[in-house]
Amino acid sequence: MRLAYSVLLYLFSPIVALRLLMRGRKSPAYLSRWGERFGFYPKGQPKGVIWFHTVSVGEAEAAFPLINIIAEQYPDTPILVTTTTPTGSARVKAFLGHRVHHVYLPYDTPGAMRRFYRAFKPKIAIILETEIWPNMFYQAKRGGVPSIVVNARMSEKSAKGYARLGSLMKDTLADITHICAQTQPSADRFIALGLAENKVSVPGNIKFDMALPVHLLERAEVIRRDWFQQRSSWMAASTHEGEDGKVLSAFDRIKRQRPNTLLVLVPRHPERFNEVAKLCEKRGYSVTRRSEQKSARVDTDVFLLDTLGELKLYYATVDVAFIGGSFVPVGGHNMLEAAGLSVPVLFGPHVHNFTEISERLLAVKAAIQVEDKEQLAEQVISLLEHSEKRDEMGVAGRAFVEQNQGAVNKVAKRIGELIK
Repeated sequence: MRLAYSVLLYLFSPIVALRLLMRGRKSPAYLSRWGERFGFYPKGQPKGVIWFHTVSVGEAEAAFPLINIIAEQYPDTPILVTTTTPTGSARVKAFLGHRVHHVYLPYDTPGAMRRFYRAFKPKIAIILETEIWPNMFYQAKRGGVPSIVVNARMSEKSAKGYARLGSLMKDTLADITHICAQTQPSADRFIALGLAENKVSVPGNIKFDMALPVHLLERAEVIRRDWFQQRSSWMAASTHEGEDGKVLSAFDRIKRQRPNTLLVLVPRHPERFNEVAKLCEKRGYSVTRRSEQKSARVDTDVFLLDTLGELKLYYATVDVAFIGGSFVPVGGHNMLEAAGLSVPVLFGPHVHNFTEISERLLAVKAAIQVEDKEQLAEQVISLLEHSEKRDEMGVAGRAFVEQNQGAVNKVAKRIGELIK
């Protein structure tokens, strides 16, 4: 099955290249460093690395506290962090800088993966969340490299999809040294797919152990006072195509009832910044962009956060946060950052990537789920008008996050055992 899978990957290589070209039309960063995507790296790469793979921005940011701990424990061992997206690459370089090495992970063809392992000779492969690539894990086992999947999640829907892969999935799971699952249901689904019970543990979700920049709250208060003029504000974070229009429709109603309200709008992908700015202006809204390095005017309707790495900071400036990727079938995004900063959380119906987290936030009354733009407007208005309810939700969210911290240290201990 792995051979058939690999043949299919080679056959589809021209389509993959065409897709990169198409994506490069919107985001030029996709047009560079193609060699890395096929396992060709410049000479002089570090050898014997501790290797972390994080797909994009979300996984990279979740991994930063863990990477820092491992880097402190192994100061003489080079750290390699791979991503697959330019935004993930930019975030790794911005946050970790010269403390780590970064390249793109190649596509999962046998040749590309062999070249990757030869280039870096990793001591261990630490894979964030659920990146189950057959050749990646096969080459790790073949080369005697222990592999661990960290913060792994397996939804019921994903498990059904993986089950259709039959022996390919079972063989791939057999090549993995250990899986640290977020929850027991996820662990049980991995076992049902063929993973040996002694190869899985449940240390928890490392996203609870988020790293807050120094003086974040003080900086947020300055922005709220000097840039936002203490106006009532709400955020729509990590929005996708097809979602911004719904958010702006909800904002239409909010503005009619609360004209002084400011919307902080944060598109998920940088290549959509200009598109979303034009959409706002087409709807008649005055827009101030973060990249302009100036405060929102008194008549600004939308503050467009068109920079990377500042989401936590701006969560701390708003009264309410709607988490995107949930009005479209993307599956939602990380709700814990807003909750951990005492911000009431709203999200739409599509949260299958965060099923347990969303249910638990709802259970402790730190979040509200909305079905459509009308309900979104209703809940934002209600929360902006009732500060006591906002405070109750914020306190509940922060307590929930703090009570569930500690997974990073448990995972770091497991990684240390595998390295030894």
